[in-house]
Amino acid sequence: MKLNFVSMIASLQLDVTYEQVIALVRKMPLSEKLKLSKELENDAIISKLSKLLKTFKTKELSIETINAEVELVRQQMYESQKP
Repeated sequence: MKLNFVSMIASLQLDVTYEQVIALVRKMPLSEKLKLSKELENDAIISKLSKLLKTFKTKELSIETINAEVELVRQQMYESQKP
């Protein structure tokens, strides 16, 4: 005997204003606000990183070129910290 289970996924869309979101966030406990803050921070970092990667995307960039640039920047930083 075969049993087939069908899962139903409900979708809900709400139109809320910025002010409504802020009002909801203000009502949240501090621990939840901190979690939300971390999530937003992670989203921002991912977005910025994606934009940065798209900016530098090239087929001509090799690991050797990257390593050379890293070493050059490290040397410049080291020399700038010398008294």
